[in-house]
Amino acid sequence: MISPFRIEIPDPVLDDLRDRLRRTRFTDRSTDRPWQAGTDPDYLRELVGYWADGFDWRAREGALNAYPQYLAEIDGRRLHFLRIPGRRPAGVPAPPPLLLNHGWPSSFVELLPLADRLTDPGRYGADPATAFDVVVPSMPGFLYSELPAEPLTRAVMARTLHRLMTELLGHRRYGVFGGDIGGAVAGWLGASWPEHVVGVHLIHPPFPASFDARPLDSAERAFVEAEQRYDETDGGYSAIMGTRPDTVAAALVDSPAGLAAWLVDKYRDWSDCHGDLASRFDRDTLLTVITLYWATGAVGSSFRQYLDYPHNAPRPDIGVPVAVTLSTEPGMAGFPRQLAERACPDLRQWSEPGVGGHFMPHEEPDLLADEIRAFFGSLSGR
Repeated sequence: MISPFRIEIPDPVLDDLRDRLRRTRFTDRSTDRPWQAGTDPDYLRELVGYWADGFDWRAREGALNAYPQYLAEIDGRRLHFLRIPGRRPAGVPAPPPLLLNHGWPSSFVELLPLADRLTDPGRYGADPATAFDVVVPSMPGFLYSELPAEPLTRAVMARTLHRLMTELLGHRRYGVFGGDIGGAVAGWLGASWPEHVVGVHLIHPPFPASFDARPLDSAERAFVEAEQRYDETDGGYSAIMGTRPDTVAAALVDSPAGLAAWLVDKYRDWSDCHGDLASRFDRDTLLTVITLYWATGAVGSSFRQYLDYPHNAPRPDIGVPVAVTLSTEPGMAGFPRQLAERACPDLRQWSEPGVGGHFMPHEEPDLLADEIRAFFGSLSGR
């Protein structure tokens, strides 16, 4: 069952939000260096002030509602998604549609600049005949999409999205793009339903389920060790979300300033902004995402895939064609192609553009759209 949907946050919810923002209590900075110990209090104070008395949610809501949105029921749970038709010249055959998956702490909003370029390439100087039909879900547990009744594993998320694409939307074949959690789900889709998935495009390459096939070479070993060192400084968020999610969620669902601090910390650290968050995300975009998290109360459910991570089974190799446009962020630095090839026997395209971080669909939508068109165009012969 599918029904049309519009985002409509009630006025009392917005009034309550502004009241809470105006009564925010701010902490002092823990060190002499801004951002060294997390979200900088001075930045947060300015952002909260603008959120309370400058940010025009209704304008942003109207812009979001210009995209066709729907709710589907799958296994008794609600799934929110956008379905955007491509603008192709008359008579041009449609390629298989693309499923675009977001990660954490993201939302469908991050994918809209990329979706615009894929569905209406002529508007951005590309060939209109290359337009794709695009489906952009809110991943299970995020915003308007409910959690499943079972543990939120990558395989469960993949099954939900596959049913959306095939059973509800009627697509026999489709392509998938994703990063972070959405990339892991894309890998599961390609591994589980190769007869339906034409290809998988990722910004975060997958690890193999096991390293038993052959020993790590020097480049692979160096990357794995570097990633472990990075996790020692960056992994606090995932440690608490994977072990005590309800504790931190209780604070974030009650304090909009706390919610903003928790999310903004990762937008700054993981984007390719070199410490200048405004160079990649304007305040209105950040606050659009954060307001959606606030209004839906979904920050706690967005943590569930961390808590449920131990329930994930080893993923089979991804046998369908795979492309990688490697993101530029600390956790991906030096990722060797041969490590990805362990998980992707048919790795067709590998690119290291040197720009665009964890949120590349928003940060570098033109670059990424070109890479996606090239990859899926090669699979269709176009």
